[in-house]
Amino acid sequence: MNENENPNHYDRERPAGLTPVTVIGLGAMGRALAEAFVRAGHPTTVWNRTPEKAAPLVAEGAVLAGSVEAAVAASPLVVTCLTTFEATRQALGPATEALSGRALVTLNSGTPAGARETAAWAAGHGARFLAGAVKNVPSAVGAPDTLLYYSGDRAVFDTYASTLKVLGGDTVHLGAETDLAALYEMAVGAMLLPALVGFFQGAAAVRSRGLEAGSMVRFAEKWLDMIKSLLPVYAEEIDRGDYSEAASSVNLFLEGAAYDEELSRETGVDATWLAPLYDLVEQAVAAGHGEHSVSALTEVLAKRP
Repeated sequence: MNENENPNHYDRERPAGLTPVTVIGLGAMGRALAEAFVRAGHPTTVWNRTPEKAAPLVAEGAVLAGSVEAAVAASPLVVTCLTTFEATRQALGPATEALSGRALVTLNSGTPAGARETAAWAAGHGARFLAGAVKNVPSAVGAPDTLLYYSGDRAVFDTYASTLKVLGGDTVHLGAETDLAALYEMAVGAMLLPALVGFFQGAAAVRSRGLEAGSMVRFAEKWLDMIKSLLPVYAEEIDRGDYSEAASSVNLFLEGAAYDEELSRETGVDATWLAPLYDLVEQAVAAGHGEHSVSALTEVLAKRP
């Protein structure tokens, strides 16, 4: 069933068949979400603890609700963009009666446990629930290749699929388990800080020679492309549990530790953040993975009994 076939009473109120949407939480990402809905023609109601943040959206045609209760009551589809699942439940606390019969979509950070707790909370108040994640920056919201994924009630996803695709053309439903989006959000997000700190360390080393950090961007992008090309290979090794075909062995990475230490001394750049990573590499060697593919680090990280 798509959203225009949904028989509930909201259909009769939709201009040109477009779903009314409420967006709660107007930080940088929340404003981008609301702006995408407004520009796509969806009647859009917004609410934020600091109402001044809504002014640019109101200028574009959004309606600022006077309370969170009024915001929830205004639309069949309620999209929240707050910091955590707990913050979402707290913000919606005064509007629990209005949630009944509505679709609640959360786009925030948090753990799988937080998603499960929020799903149970939403169901207890009569709402249908999807947890989601935006895998890009606010400026990318609405682009054809921007990825958002969701998990939870498949009927909600199917009903509002075309509305949700306004936020990004690469829109995926991961499954009925409500915590899958949070799981993938954290699993994929785990790559971000190590990758960025690696770039920042490199930038500091380059600048120690009086060179601009911008001079390494082109080469860093190529390096990331190479890493991207390896991910399917490593994923296959991990899923097979076979690390014997080592293009880059664990021992090879362990040998690199001395070079990082030498560069740190030469440039004066602090590289102590790498110590736990090399400790992990040493654990892998001790476990017999020295000549195996570096993807065998997964086995050390898993800490299976």
